[in-house]
Amino acid sequence: MRAVIQRVKEASVVIEEQTFSSIGPGLVVLAGFEDADTPQTVERVCGKIVNMRIFSDSDGKMNLSVRDAGGELMAISQFTLYAATRKGNRPSFIRAARAEVSRPLYDAFVEKLGDLSGKPVTTGIFGADMKVALVNDGPVTIIIDTSYLE
Repeated sequence: MRAVIQRVKEASVVIEEQTFSSIGPGLVVLAGFEDADTPQTVERVCGKIVNMRIFSDSDGKMNLSVRDAGGELMAISQFTLYAATRKGNRPSFIRAARAEVSRPLYDAFVEKLGDLSGKPVTTGIFGADMKVALVNDGPVTIIIDTSYLE
């Protein structure tokens, strides 16, 4: 599993020229899945995301989690996180899980983020053509790749 976590001031998802969802300060998480991922993988990554201390405390130090800061969460499925770019100029997505594998993992991801954060998680629509707009705060962008987690 790969997740790109962006601390944001605000974010929105537009589908077919209509705003589908939006959040204020919090995290936008782009999530990609591969066939080897399991519900346990999802749970572990969600725990990392919700507890990651990347929000400023009263002293201006990154010491608070999204939960501590009262931030919102937006989760977007993005298979292109598994783009293989070693050969040629056209990315290959062969490592990205097919929809029948990734859809249940994404649904579990959204549910687990909500459970752990204690807040509803906004989303886009799985597989839709989406326009995601955000104002990255900091900027703070963190990448989690489970192949590197110990």
